[in-house]
Amino acid sequence: MFRISTKHELYRLIMKKTLAYTSDHLKVARYAKALSHPARLAILQLLSEQSCCYSGDIADDLPIARSTLSQHLKELKDAGLIQGEVFPPKIKYCLNKTNWEEARELMNKIFQNKHCTNC
Repeated sequence: MFRISTKHELYRLIMKKTLAYTSDHLKVARYAKALSHPARLAILQLLSEQSCCYSGDIADDLPIARSTLSQHLKELKDAGLIQGEVFPPKIKYCLNKTNWEEARELMNKIFQNKHCTNC
């Protein structure tokens, strides 16, 4: 059984694992996590079809509770894929086009077609 005897050893182990990933890996992982739910994909599709949309309008278009919608919007916003502007009592959401472009470029970079003869 593997035991960590000091906090220093634990810190070294964590840092060693973290340093194995590039900043691009960490960004793609964050974007991918935000994209990993069908409701979030539906939200993003709605937002991509118009310039901006209020959260109440999104709730009317999707078969999910407003509280659930709020959680999904928070996840997308935390990942930087959307941005929200508060106009009490409503919040207007739009795609964050800069981060969308970055996500697309990073994904393409990772998954670009490499000719592998042994695969």
